Amino acid sequence: MKDRRSYFVSRISLTVLSAVLLVLSFPNFNLYILAWIGLIPLLFAIQNERPARAFWLSYLTGVLFFSFTIYWLIHVTLPGMIIMVLYLALYFGLFGLISNYGLRVTGYGLLFFLPALWVSLEFLRSHFLSGFGWALLSHSQTSALPVIQIADHTGAYGVTFLIVMVNAAIFLTIRNFRNKVYGIIPIAIAFIALFLSLAYGAYRLNNIFTGEKLRVAIVQGNIPQEEKWDYDFRAYISDKYAALTKEVSLQAPDLIIWPETSVPGYLETDIELLNRIERVAKESKIPLLVGAPREEGISEEKYYNSAFLFDKDGQILGHYDKLHLVPFGEYVPFKSALAFVEKFAPLPIGDFSEGRDYTVFKFLIERKAAGKDVNLRLKKFIKLSCLICFEDIFPNLARGFVKRGAQLLVNITNDAWFKDSSAAYQHAQSSIYRAVENRTNVVRAANTGLSCFIDQKGRVSASVEKGGKNLFVEGVKTHEITVSATRTFYSKYGDIFAYLCVIFIFTYLVGLIKTR
Repeated sequence: MKDRRSYFVSRISLTVLSAVLLVLSFPNFNLYILAWIGLIPLLFAIQNERPARAFWLSYLTGVLFFSFTIYWLIHVTLPGMIIMVLYLALYFGLFGLISNYGLRVTGYGLLFFLPALWVSLEFLRSHFLSGFGWALLSHSQTSALPVIQIADHTGAYGVTFLIVMVNAAIFLTIRNFRNKVYGIIPIAIAFIALFLSLAYGAYRLNNIFTGEKLRVAIVQGNIPQEEKWDYDFRAYISDKYAALTKEVSLQAPDLIIWPETSVPGYLETDIELLNRIERVAKESKIPLLVGAPREEGISEEKYYNSAFLFDKDGQILGHYDKLHLVPFGEYVPFKSALAFVEKFAPLPIGDFSEGRDYTVFKFLIERKAAGKDVNLRLKKFIKLSCLICFEDIFPNLARGFVKRGAQLLVNITNDAWFKDSSAAYQHAQSSIYRAVENRTNVVRAANTGLSCFIDQKGRVSASVEKGGKNLFVEGVKTHEITVSATRTFYSKYGDIFAYLCVIFIFTYLVGLIKTR
């Protein structure tokens, strides 16, 4: 009995160790190297176990991992946070369950089976039930720039594959050594793959991107969440953004960007607000991109979370309506069946509608011509698209805009809901991958941060800071970026790598079933 209890405790300890290693690889710890060994304890915990126990041991790892990575949801809803953790942990559980069958089979196929399985499950949770591709294993590596460069071919899933492959190789090597089966083939294959990826990364990091130089300014208003929609603060909010815009316009940027819902009202139907924003753009004489809710319809009103682009004369050039809404935040899915949820929600749930179009904005920049004729000015149009709130966690959305001609991606967001936590840094990790996947700059304008500039190599080159802080501070930042017209393999073909992993897992499992 004592031996059995000791055995069980050792298995639990291994699952906890895996969770700890994985948590430490993400913000705010950022010990990204630990992700490369984080799954090894879990693999030892589930080998030779019954399928049901392998599921529950892995599920426990998932519960612990997500409890410490998306803990910030507690600032919005404790029940919702618990439900999300229990749901997301299922993907860990499925990994343990399915891996359990694979681990019973000897051979080096496991070196590809385990990473392909993890990728397939991450791909599934990024799409199923609206999708939540947050804290993917690859996201832990955004500080390791040479590693993530392969994302321009494989997307973020290729980096995940590489991490799990190294974990699997070390696990197989240790297991074989224990069984007195000596050989370096698994570890050799994994480290050759890692070496080739790093070599490609070094090559890409040495590339110089050429194109149009563009000076972009971001404004971080730092408006407390409890004040954003309080009518009494409307004038205060408008005055603050106007003052910050006036300040940053002195630096002569080509474009100024405000965060998500920075305009405290329905821009098109509130004439006072509209006139105010028009005046701000006209006085600065600089194109202005702002976030604001939008109201549409006469007989049946519809509401959108939108972005508006004003030209330097204060005229609206166009708007973008958010395509991917936050379930139970901006709308209630299956409303007829789940309407009761609103009664228990700690905060009001929005009634927004999905946008219909992949909007690509186009604005004009002017440059003085080189040479003796100082009065001659060259004019050029720049195309940009906007990702609102958590839309940047969906690679197909970013890719869709780039395929339609966007030369620059902008993410306007408001992470004030989650207080001074790791949420903003985790959110920015997605934007880093969107930049590398499409080799395009991503400019982030956030209400309370992280407002920053991410170049085509995934480097955060500048951010709004004050007193060494970049969260919950008010400020502006102007930065010059190079707008290039590069189109990557990923931009053209998308998640082919992830689909190949899904196909591989399906055929591998079919083969396992036939041999039983």
